[in-house]
Amino acid sequence: MKMKKILSFFMAGVIMFTVVACSSNDKKNSNLMIYEQKERKVINLFGPMEKSNPGLDNMARNAFDKTISIAEQNLDLTVEYRTYTAENYQEKTYDDVSLDRVRNNMDDFYLLNPDTIQILGNEGKLADLSVLDNAKNLREVVKTANTVDGKLVAIPQEVVVNGLFVNKDMFDKYNIKLPETPEEFIECCRVFKENGIETPVGANRWWLENFVFAQAYADLYNGGHTSEEVEALNNGERKYSDYMRTGFEFLKELIDKGYIDAKKAYTYEAIEGEGPDFMAQKTPIVMAYWGAANSETAYGNPDFEMRVIGFPSKLGQMPVVAITGYAVGVGSEHFDDTMDVLNTIISDEALKIYTETNKVISPSKNVEVDCIPALKPLNDRVEENVYVLGSNAGMKLEQWGNTCIIVRNLLNGATVDECMAEFDRLQAETLSK
Repeated sequence: MKMKKILSFFMAGVIMFTVVACSSNDKKNSNLMIYEQKERKVINLFGPMEKSNPGLDNMARNAFDKTISIAEQNLDLTVEYRTYTAENYQEKTYDDVSLDRVRNNMDDFYLLNPDTIQILGNEGKLADLSVLDNAKNLREVVKTANTVDGKLVAIPQEVVVNGLFVNKDMFDKYNIKLPETPEEFIECCRVFKENGIETPVGANRWWLENFVFAQAYADLYNGGHTSEEVEALNNGERKYSDYMRTGFEFLKELIDKGYIDAKKAYTYEAIEGEGPDFMAQKTPIVMAYWGAANSETAYGNPDFEMRVIGFPSKLGQMPVVAITGYAVGVGSEHFDDTMDVLNTIISDEALKIYTETNKVISPSKNVEVDCIPALKPLNDRVEENVYVLGSNAGMKLEQWGNTCIIVRNLLNGATVDECMAEFDRLQAETLSK
């Protein structure tokens, strides 16, 4: 309704302009043709935020807007933002609204979360973006995460990497080296606990699954046989529970030994819950995403030396990657122009601007980030192509959301066997569809 009103006012303005122009040029009409203003194409993007105010100090928004501006200028069109907040969908999640809008072809392209990418990709609602010229520059991690039935259905402007944020000063104080393996991590926690650190690991209800993914899929994503193992999981030859068990046993040990406060973690929101203790140097270890190290509202300005490392695994410190992405609906009203817009904002030129502004890892293998020293250990592993995926649209069983829920069951008192039984149930349910 708001959009209709805006269009009505716009058309009224055009009509008024035409009337005034005609009346003021009556004497010239015999010799001149009436000038018809060329209408500018409008491409609609559905996402979680509006276009930024030019004077607004918002790094993430400005970075994206800069790349959109390149597309608007190069393609002579306008990208209009239709937002989750502006649509007044408080009773629904962003994912719920995204699913509805894509299925009903309400916009041209969309910023989607991993689980939504997987659902809509399997439904055939998203275009194959591998045909874009600039898709050839993408890192393999992006292609692996967002490919469904051989089609690349979403492309991000940054690779979201999760890691462990550690207080290096506290590690040095107790002569502890930064952990590589699960066993070394347990030993770190033991030393901290014995030296009066009540809760060595600050945790929340969203990100503990990173520990599980790092251990469950270290070999799968770094052993040279990823596609074969994913296929075995998809057809039921392998069980997700066989991969997940070690990570859940690890979490259970952390809880049982008091290294994680399960009751607090079950209720804590990300960063808001455990963040204050980490910044006050009461807790030496927390977990977060790459960008939290750059933001002064999170962990970007600590009074101590901070390092961001991968999660412990049998292959050493392991980054966990969860990839969102921009997708084009197959029913887009302006399909060709929308594909051109996306191809422009994933160009190396645009991604260099985005990366330099936000200090994030680019999806292009040709664009490097000049990261702060604290992030170098995590960045080095990603540049070595060492990582695991916390979301993989090619896996029939959605990973991030389901694992998060089952980890919460563990925090709430479920046994490891009960958690594994839930994975088996979900896998059977998925295979039966």
